[in-house]
Amino acid sequence: MPAAKIKSQRTIRRRNTKKPIEVGKYLISDPEVYHAELTFKGTRIPVKTVLTFLAMGETIDALLEGYPRLSRDAIEEAVRLAKDALVAPYEKRTGRKSKCAARPSPFS
Repeated sequence: MPAAKIKSQRTIRRRNTKKPIEVGKYLISDPEVYHAELTFKGTRIPVKTVLTFLAMGETIDALLEGYPRLSRDAIEEAVRLAKDALVAPYEKRTGRKSKCAARPSPFS
């Protein structure tokens, strides 16, 4: 059997053994859904798409209208996790907490 064919079969077997990774309550990375990109559970909607729209000035209400399968809580969780991922390295490197961490959440 050609080496390329053996390698591709190994890759397929390896890919099929990976399990979904839950990230929080509403986000998941599933190898069987959207190339294992981070999506909202139960959908094929990539988290990065929603975060990009928010960064471009889109409102959560407009996103909920455009993506009726999403919930406000799911979008808010994505924003919180993105903020944590951005701020955590800064806080670790400087040993200081970000001032925005002390403020109440705008989603409350």
